[in-house]
Amino acid sequence: MNKLHEILDYNRSFVKNKEYAKYTTSKEPNKKLVILSCMDTRLTELLLKALNLRNGDVKLIKNAGASIMNPFDSIIRSIVVAIYEFQTDEVLVIGHHDCGMSSINADKTLEKAIKRGISPEVIKTLCNAGIDFKKWLKGFDSVEESVKESVELIKNHPLIAKDVIIHGLIIDPETGELDVIVNGYKAERT
Repeated sequence: MNKLHEILDYNRSFVKNKEYAKYTTSKEPNKKLVILSCMDTRLTELLLKALNLRNGDVKLIKNAGASIMNPFDSIIRSIVVAIYEFQTDEVLVIGHHDCGMSSINADKTLEKAIKRGISPEVIKTLCNAGIDFKKWLKGFDSVEESVKESVELIKNHPLIAKDVIIHGLIIDPETGELDVIVNGYKAERT
């Protein structure tokens, strides 16, 4: 059986047995938080458990590295929507130790894409069209610096209200222990 069929079989049972009932909540987050975190599989359940959060407590945004690459990308868009449409008033940027983005190499990633069937001509065409793969697939050397940079970008964004508190943390993907990198309550906003 393929992955989709496994998922659909389970889903039919899930719905039939009304297992969804324990997850029923509203669209607005109970704790008025929005979290930007990494897509790392180790954080799927650990992150919320380590923060004592449940379904419905937060707006959760995940991407590779919990990092913002562009001040007008979909991450910032999601944060702006969470603030103004869903009344969040604090943002947590949570990176993690041992992040795969700390070792990503654009050239090696593109080599893997070519091995999987992406034509080198497609990559060349995209480069000629202005796509800078070295920047787009850029990782980071320090998770601490990456978290600080994302916090600063959010904090100084022209569409983020000054009364929104922005925190930066790093989680241990094995234990769930949190280190505070930026305490938004102590940070100055101008």
